[in-house]
Parts: sequence; C-alpha cells; structure tokens
Amino acid sequence: MDKFLINGPCKIKGNVSISGSKNASLPILAATLLFDKPVVIKNLPRVRDINTMLNLLKSLGSKIILSRDKKTAKIINKKNMKTFASYSLVKTMRGSILVLGPLISKYHKSKISLPGGCLIGARPVNYHLTALKKLGMKYELKDGYILAKSKGKLSGTTINFPKISVGATENSIIAACLAKGKTILKNCAIEPEIKDLTNFLNKAGAKIKWKGRVCKIIGVNSLNQTEYSVMADRIMAGTFCIAACLNQGSLEIKNLNPKIINSELNLLKKVGARIKTTENKILIKGPKKIKSIKNIKTKEFPGVATDLQSQLMVLMCKANGKSTITENIFENRFMHVAELRRLGAKINVKKNQAIIRGVNKFVAAPLISSDLRGSIALVLAAISAEGTSRVDRIYHLDRGAENFENKLKKIGVKIKRLK
Repeated sequence: MDKFLINGPCKIKGNVSISGSKNASLPILAATLLFDKPVVIKNLPRVRDINTMLNLLKSLGSKIILSRDKKTAKIINKKNMKTFASYSLVKTMRGSILVLGPLISKYHKSKISLPGGCLIGARPVNYHLTALKKLGMKYELKDGYILAKSKGKLSGTTINFPKISVGATENSIIAACLAKGKTILKNCAIEPEIKDLTNFLNKAGAKIKWKGRVCKIIGVNSLNQTEYSVMADRIMAGTFCIAACLNQGSLEIKNLNPKIINSELNLLKKVGARIKTTENKILIKGPKKIKSIKNIKTKEFPGVATDLQSQLMVLMCKANGKSTITENIFENRFMHVAELRRLGAKINVKKNQAIIRGVNKFVAAPLISSDLRGSIALVLAAISAEGTSRVDRIYHLDRGAENFENKLKKIGVKIKRLK
C-alpha cells in the first residue's frame, strides 16, 4: 500500500497549475450516456475516480479513446448500450450513482449497485430516487441493487428538493434533458461543478436555464456532437492556497477563475494572507502570524466548501488563539482530528463542531488517512511539522488529487512516495 514520507517543515514557494475538476468531470462523463453522437471531453484529471467512471462507461458499452496524456477522452456510444452497473465498479465511488439518471432517460431501464466511496457520512441516495420517481421512474431495491425502469420517455414535472443535494441535482438535470416537456427543479445545489455540467449540456443543444436555486429544463429529442473542456478543480486550488499560508509561503496559482473560491479566499485574508487575483490566477503570500477565526462554518455553495474543512483545520491548528469549525454538510467528517492530535494539535470535538487551540509547532508522527480530503489535510500538516512524517493509505488521496506529490515537490516540499 503506497505511503508518503514528508520531511518538514517546508516553506512553499513558486507556482502551480490547477488540474481539471474531478467533481465536475464525473457528472459530465455520466451525461455522455445521453448521446448518440461522439463526445470529446478535455481537461480530465488523471485520478482514480475518473478511471473508475471511464471503466464504468466501457462496461455499459461506450468506446473510449484516450489521448496520450489521458486528459482528453473521445466517447462513442453503441446503439444498444448495456444498462447494468455492477457492484465491482460502483463500490469504490459514490459518483457512480450519476449513471442512473441518463440510463433511465435514454434507455428506460437500469440495474445499478448502491454506491460506495469515502466514509464521511450517510449521503443517502433517496433524494436521487425520489426526484427520478417524480419524472416517471419506477424502482425497487433488491440485493444491494437499484432495479429501475420507466414506460418510455420520462415526463417533465416540478421537483422541490427537501434538502440541497449536489448529486440529486445533477442526476435530475441529466435525466430531464431528454424528458417530455418542462422540468422545474427547486432548491437546487448551485456549485460551480453543476453549472459546468449545464454549460456542457447546453453546448450540446440542451435547454437549461438558471434563476437562483431554480433550474428549468425543456426536454429535447437528442443532443449534438460536441467538445467540452472541464473547469479547474476549486478544491485543489483552495488546498494550495491554504498550503501557502502555513509557513509564510508565496505561491502563484494558475489556470482557474478565483471567483469560484471567493468565500475561502476571504477567510484566508482574515488569517492574514495577502492575496491578489486576476481573471485566471491567484497570488498569495502567507502571514507571519496566522490569526485565529472564531466561527468557520461549512455550507452549500457559495459558502465555505466542506471539501476544504479539514485543510482549514490544519491552518487553524497553527493560528494564535482559539478557532471553531462547524461542519454542516457531512456528519462524519472529523476523522482526521485524531491524526492531527498525534502531531500535537489541540482539538476538541462536540457533535458537529471542532474547537481548536493553536499550537506553536507540530512534531512529526506516523499518520493514517481516512478519506480523500482528510488525507490531503494530513499531508499539509506533515509539511508544517518538524521531522519526518509518514502518511499511510494514500490511495484515498489518489482518488481525487492529480499528480499531488510532484506538484508539491516543485514548490519546495520534501515528499517521497513509497510503495
């Protein structure tokens, strides 16, 4: 099992280019199941979750031609696609559920395993199932599989999500593209990755319009051949911004629109970072003394991203004074806390709130990853610790962080992967 050895503390300096977004790529790749004509998707990140989704599409009958750097995929669907998504492929990735909407919309049947992924919370699929049922899907759960079908085309309707859900919003938008008539989705998630999905679909001839958290879709008969480049990964951009703040670093972060991490940049300004932005670049200098923040709360976009909560916690551990972080999205997202304590962090957890008292230094220790974002946080903590830390189980990190150690090496981090 791969692991990282990190010699700290490291001062980060230089520039880093942000890869394509995993969280935008997955729904876009799932949506290619709607197409009869070839689709070309560019700027895909080379991470395990993308490989899983491409393998899932192959298993359903898609022909996939990858460019030499594997960042561009040409996808050609057969006339008679399969509609069975097996447990062996779906078990490792929560995003696999996103093939349900397009399969039902295009082929009117599907058998898909209930999905897996990081163990950071319940993330129930009932919001997906309830929404698709309103569009005309009938289903039953049997032996760990969703057995679904519809009588011909789905029919447009009004769906009011009881809770904001990224995945359910994506699945419903994709399914509604080929439905009869008009679908109105209310209380939608509006993350940039969802807007990227709808930009892709609209470029291919879909009729999707947004107004606040309401999404209106008018069904079309088919989608056109298209090429599309996936947006930059805002979570990795935020991660590198936080890394620059840990040891008075100085970093130029390229290839993204800074507006997509506006809430997080405002937080980093509060801790003392100096930040300049242009249309596609962030220049950030870490503070001499990191200021504490009393009440950080994760929230649906445009609030602070839950996927940056663990990285922000590392930063608050090095701040002067007391900070609090309230996790409002997932109920089990403090699994990294015990590992940070091994480095010397002072963190108390009460229900969904972490109370952090800043410490002068971290001392290196062996660490074990528990999930994708938590493992990234442990790497940041090891970068700012004195001595050599070992971070085990980095297969979590490989699911969503492209070329992470090489990017870190280029900006001054002493990191080595061991097999």
